[in-house]
Amino acid sequence: MVKLIDDERLDYLLAEDLRIIQSPTVFSFSIDAVLLAKFAYMPIQKGRILDLCTGNGVIPLLLSTRTKGNIIGVEIQERLFEMAVRSVKYNHLEQQLEVIHGDLKEMPKQLGHGQFDVVTCNPPYFSTLKQDEINLNEHLAIARHEILCTLEDVVKACSQLVRQGGKVALVHRPGRLIEILELMRKYGVEPKRIQFVFPKQGKEANTLLIEGIKGGQPDLKILPPLFVYNESNEYTDEVKKILYGEKEERSPITESHGDKK
Repeated sequence: MVKLIDDERLDYLLAEDLRIIQSPTVFSFSIDAVLLAKFAYMPIQKGRILDLCTGNGVIPLLLSTRTKGNIIGVEIQERLFEMAVRSVKYNHLEQQLEVIHGDLKEMPKQLGHGQFDVVTCNPPYFSTLKQDEINLNEHLAIARHEILCTLEDVVKACSQLVRQGGKVALVHRPGRLIEILELMRKYGVEPKRIQFVFPKQGKEANTLLIEGIKGGQPDLKILPPLFVYNESNEYTDEVKKILYGEKEERSPITESHGDKK
């Protein structure tokens, strides 16, 4: 049995044979995390993968189904860190997955420079606002707003942690694309792949997936757009395949960034 605290619940993790601890008042992952876990390049047989701003560990858990490499998640909030640790233990993945409680800005010093083949991150999306504008729930505020780290902190840490020729993958908002491109190049990560995610046909993109290579040569590819919903407000076939594989089970994810953003 797994220990659950307060309003925590144990959800099935999409179509995978995994379970994850979630909490509506502390942290529940959104579709963005799932899209990033699918979008990012993964070495299949071996390698070292790092996920920053890991939350309740959803991305490392999903990546464990795509690679046999070692995966580390880093989370600064103790409560979320503890949720991730319990989920890893529940799924018996302690030999492959490790979760660290710490600040991503300290990870290059703690874990070493250039030690990872892939670094992923689903960071806070919004610049820090006035105190009365930030969500009163501290856990959600930290996940959504740049209170404990900025976008530059994220890109800088990713660049320092990934090896030369390694890949960095982020999910963010399209409105910050130019800033992301400028920061990636500033820290030596050449943008290589971009995919825009749209709620449905005729709507503006609300999510951006981007991957770069440390020390790579300029050669940016814009992938075909991804539409989340069809005209019947149901998941498109492409998104269903990402979320459920061949299964049509209900997912515990929340919509429009849900509880994380």
